[in-house]
Amino acid sequence: MSTPLTVAVVGSHGRMGGMLMRRLAGPGRSLHGVDLPLTPDVVRAAVADADVVLFCVPAAAMRDVVALCVPHLRPGTVLADIVSVKAQPLAVMESLWDGPCVGTHPLFGPAPAPDLELRVCITPGSRAAEAHVALVESLFTGMGARCFRASAEEHDRAVGLIQGMNFITSLAYFAMLADHDELTPFITPSFLRRQEASRKLLTEDGALFTWLFEANPYAHESVRRYRQLLNVAAGGDIELLLGRARRWLEKH
Repeated sequence: MSTPLTVAVVGSHGRMGGMLMRRLAGPGRSLHGVDLPLTPDVVRAAVADADVVLFCVPAAAMRDVVALCVPHLRPGTVLADIVSVKAQPLAVMESLWDGPCVGTHPLFGPAPAPDLELRVCITPGSRAAEAHVALVESLFTGMGARCFRASAEEHDRAVGLIQGMNFITSLAYFAMLADHDELTPFITPSFLRRQEASRKLLTEDGALFTWLFEANPYAHESVRRYRQLLNVAAGGDIELLLGRARRWLEKH
């Protein structure tokens, strides 16, 4: 009988950590969950024999939490994270651990719809061999997800456009409306749909997406590109923008 894969989930009481604990449970895996308070004894018991340590902690806490875990790891343990930017967490893990590190970004939230395709972006670290990357991928494919690989730069550029610009354009739009209560009688159903789609993003998740925007080295580049397109709109060339937008929508 093969030895079960031992996985430690750090941040197992959080929404994403709890969801992953439930989905990763199964034959062939030994799961150890750990959460606050992260005392040395609690951390040691969770990670000392782990093959993979998966950090499901707030991005701003990564350095402190990884530093707590590293003294208790055995050689060859693979460190992984689920932060929505990849260059910075990978750099943190590799600066504190001389073993393999693999970044991951589950492109779904803690309560994905039953019919949603679960996709996970995998970003191998500089010291991660193919076996290490495949091991981390197996955690997600084993729960029914589809993995694809990208460099940390490719990931952060893409997320800067998808997540970052969705956040920043919604933020700017509703900030523009903040002092205009006289607009209320003019609200349309399409506006209400956008308002509801943005509500959680800007209220419950506002602090998280602010940090992710600031931590993404390509976020400001995306804003500059968007500003150029707004200048095109201000110049009256709406048909040009409409054609470009339709090309994306026709393909997706």
